[in-house]
Amino acid sequence: MDSPHLNRDVLRALQEVMEDEYPMLLDIFLADAEERLVILRGTQDAAQLMETAHSFKGSCSNMGAVRLAELCNELEQRAKNGRNTEPAQLEKLVHAIGSEFALVLPLYQAERSLAGSHITRSV
Repeated sequence: MDSPHLNRDVLRALQEVMEDEYPMLLDIFLADAEERLVILRGTQDAAQLMETAHSFKGSCSNMGAVRLAELCNELEQRAKNGRNTEPAQLEKLVHAIGSEFALVLPLYQAERSLAGSHITRSV
């Protein structure tokens, strides 16, 4: 069942395409997401916020993290319009992205566990 947070159809399609490499894809996404969050939380530079939000948005979209992709898009757009956006608004969005990631992290970890056990059973 899809939620506003995670599109399971996207994950099923990725699992079909990636097969045994699917768990590794999930691991890479989660590690990459954590690195991008560190960058987002640690910078005040609008250009870096925009660039990081843009790339994070793409990976979230590819991995079915619907709400996370939406928040990254909003941050990207607001950072792009830097002069018209107060720093507090950008900080609020970065915090919202971190909160959303905290919500989807256990969903991806559960997906990772299921995918890993499926591979183990099929071998």
